[in-house]
Amino acid sequence: MAPRSIPQLLSSERPSVSFEFFPPKDDVSEAALWDAIRRLERVRPDFVSVTYGAGGTTQDRTVRVTERIARETTLTPLAHLTCVGASVEDVRRVIGQYAAAGVRNILALRGDPPGDPGGEWVAHPEGLNHATDLVALIRTLGDFTIGVAAFPDVHPASPDLDHDVDIMLKKADAGASFAVTQMVFDADSYLRLRDRVAEHRDLPITPGLMPVTNLRQITRMSQLMGTPLPKAVVDRLEAVSEDPAAVRAVGVEIATELAQRMLAEGAPGLHFITMNRSTATLEVYENLGLSAGAR
Repeated sequence: MAPRSIPQLLSSERPSVSFEFFPPKDDVSEAALWDAIRRLERVRPDFVSVTYGAGGTTQDRTVRVTERIARETTLTPLAHLTCVGASVEDVRRVIGQYAAAGVRNILALRGDPPGDPGGEWVAHPEGLNHATDLVALIRTLGDFTIGVAAFPDVHPASPDLDHDVDIMLKKADAGASFAVTQMVFDADSYLRLRDRVAEHRDLPITPGLMPVTNLRQITRMSQLMGTPLPKAVVDRLEAVSEDPAAVRAVGVEIATELAQRMLAEGAPGLHFITMNRSTATLEVYENLGLSAGAR
């Protein structure tokens, strides 16, 4: 069966559902990841992705897990690819590995500086400097559909939303045909970016959604990603911060509300960031009535 094209899935009348996993650091966490993948496979997501670790680490495991998803499951993988610490030749080699495994959808990212996501970006001396360059390179290497990252709350290195919109347009002109956002906690910021881009290009942008199950963890992630947590969200979580079960319940409630609002406003789908656990994600999914039959 030919790999499914993610832009085609996003153009469907029903909302797309996809899941994002984090790369395992060792064999034990890789086994746990596969357990989550198999659980989520049952709800027939449109595609799944495995990120690189911070600063481009865990690349080998990311590539290997993505290849296994392509070969051993019914799922459509979206392969992550970054410019971090890689020469053009390195990037070509990874793309070749993906192609050999039948992977045809790639998410092209510049990536964060190793060791300090907020630090100064320095390209590999024989590498690429921008995600736009990576998109252009992938286009020359085969019949791939290419996705890119979007930043509803403005990229940490960007001066303003206008600049971010301009970068999105350049990525589209280079060959990107869809985008996936960082985790969204403010539906208005997602809708603002989506609408601004739509004024110029037909580029479906799927919001990233992460059910909060641990307040400290999500605070740390928001700092690393440069994604501010709205006061209304923080207040609701802090009100129950002494009760881990209540934090989890409120996190699922917030994610459900965000998803309902964005879908009602025409988001092409939802990209669930799972932290390699399936239960909270499945709760939000079930709250939304997004069963395979309903979709």
